[in-house]
Amino acid sequence: MTTMTIPKSIFQNDDLVIMPKKHYDLIMANMVPTYYLKGKAARRLDRRVAQAMKEYRTGKLRPIASLREII
Repeated sequence: MTTMTIPKSIFQNDDLVIMPKKHYDLIMANMVPTYYLKGKAARRLDRRVAQAMKEYRTGKLRPIASLREII
């Protein structure tokens, strides 16, 4: 078995995770992409989220057990 010394300067305040490259590649392949909206699309989404949060706080939304209840 190979012994390896990892200097503390590599991971000072963060956690360090060691895993096989195949496992890492699998995780990266299944990762959900991140999208950043700009301009009009971002403002529209912000308004929709603000409206939904307002409705939630005022109790206008009803809880559902499954998506079938919506249809």
